[in-house]
Amino acid sequence: MKFREVLIYNGEQFKVPQGIQRIDARSTHGWQLRYGGTKFYSDSKFEGGAGGALAAANTELGKRIAKLPAPTRLKPERNANKGNDLPVGISGPIVRERRPNVRDCSFSVLLPRYGESPRRSSVYIASESTYTIERYQQALQKAIEMRQKAEEAYQRAATKVKRQESKTWQAEAGDLAIKKRKPAARKAASSARA
Repeated sequence: MKFREVLIYNGEQFKVPQGIQRIDARSTHGWQLRYGGTKFYSDSKFEGGAGGALAAANTELGKRIAKLPAPTRLKPERNANKGNDLPVGISGPIVRERRPNVRDCSFSVLLPRYGESPRRSSVYIASESTYTIERYQQALQKAIEMRQKAEEAYQRAATKVKRQESKTWQAEAGDLAIKKRKPAARKAASSARA
């Protein structure tokens, strides 16, 4: 998970995970969670001020990551400037001349892969002499299914990585909280003995 250091209006500095933004306006100060919708955590509503509000936002972020799919950069809809009405990630038909006077056509399908470069695949439609509307429709359906399967695999992989990052981040945050509590507990115990 990506983090950044945020210096707020009163000089306090916080390590903030991706998905949480700082809002400091004249009338309000707090953290805004931006993952699966937005939610604002005002400094004034939490004990500890900005630190307490950030802790509450972090907790909610962890819960949302655990149950919601990870956001992706995949385009959900085709570009309005696209020259045809084919779905996102599908181009064509592409006509190629394989041998002299023998042409065939196919669709090109862009298959996204999480953490890797996308792969291009070709779906054969027909040759010039065997082309029919039915073959076109069948090839288009196959291309759409290929793209959907690749998008689903991408989404699963992105979500898995995001959840693993969240578990690691929460474990580290828990370790820090334990380390902060232990010295105070030791001090109280030594005061009780004296």
